[in-house]
Amino acid sequence: MGSTLAIWDVIVIGAGGVGSATAMHLAKTGARTLGIDQYSPAHARGSSHGQTRIIRQAYFEHPCYVPLLQRAYGLWGELEQQTNQKLFHRTGLVELGPMDGVVIPGVLRSAITHDLPIERLSPAEIRERWPGVRGHDDWGAVVEKNAGFLRVEQCVEAHLEMAADHGCELVHHCGVHQWSSNSHEVSVVTDHGIEKAAQLVIAGGPWTRTLIPSLSPWLQILRKHLYWFQPAGHGFREKDGFPCFFHETDSGFFYGFPCFNGTGVKIARHSGGQPIEAPDQDSAKENTVDDQDRQLVIDYANEYLPGLGSRLVTSAPCYYTSTPDEHFVIDRLPDHQNVTIVAGLSGHGFKFASVLGELASQMALGREPAFDISPFAITRFQRESK
Repeated sequence: MGSTLAIWDVIVIGAGGVGSATAMHLAKTGARTLGIDQYSPAHARGSSHGQTRIIRQAYFEHPCYVPLLQRAYGLWGELEQQTNQKLFHRTGLVELGPMDGVVIPGVLRSAITHDLPIERLSPAEIRERWPGVRGHDDWGAVVEKNAGFLRVEQCVEAHLEMAADHGCELVHHCGVHQWSSNSHEVSVVTDHGIEKAAQLVIAGGPWTRTLIPSLSPWLQILRKHLYWFQPAGHGFREKDGFPCFFHETDSGFFYGFPCFNGTGVKIARHSGGQPIEAPDQDSAKENTVDDQDRQLVIDYANEYLPGLGSRLVTSAPCYYTSTPDEHFVIDRLPDHQNVTIVAGLSGHGFKFASVLGELASQMALGREPAFDISPFAITRFQRESK
């Protein structure tokens, strides 16, 4: 790396959840691919860490995501087979909330639209099946048995492993200073020199604002927090049959995972977050604790997860890069048709990483995307701002 004469078919900036998958899919086609990341593989500085991410198909956010998820499920299964790893734990998912809220009506809409198997129960029936999960009597509850969690760092590592096996050159601990493009090629200036390619994919997560300043008005970085609690009672382990869970409450959206590796029950708040300008500036601060967020999570656990207790054993920061409508950006950059961008995953994107990488690779190679991605176009923000 470092020669101005090196011509790649595609350069991928960012090797996290989406970037690692993109690099793998490109390399599998035989494209000469260079993947660049400023940190170590599967690092904990961005949005693709923290042990687990929920994966589900009855998507309350919008039914248009379901076909992407169905493809993502297949791709995660292929990755498991190819790397001989268990990446997807099908624990099931319990979702509870008001019948006139966001989650339950949204889940039912997607399930009906795409004929997905779900089970509707009352909160009392949920409590009988899983004594550690509670909801208000007038709420609705849905169980999606085909849902569960992905082991996030292992997923990134598996994509990187497969990318390298198929000939992708991966360079870590290498910063990107700037990029440019014309109708013929793209140039990327890195710590090691200048690299040139026919196409560029930017999968920069919370660094996208810096990499593409023109998008920054529509990308807000939120510092989030993940918490692990050591259960006071029994029954909260994956091997006990305890599921993933998601609650819509008066205090916001909360979600969590069964204890599966001894580190405790993981809980986080999907709502809220502390706005920041850039993740690198933020990580330099010594104190990134959010006392209010932590207390809201403890209060949530005490009310809706009876028997868990409040013994907090560890926590970790993470980042959302959110769009105004909380839907993704999957597009070619306006005025730069050889630059593909996947950004603004708004805290619900990792489960899609496998299929987003496939889509980004198709776009970078000039192929028609396999799915309708018009809902994720950048122009939707530009129209709204006029």
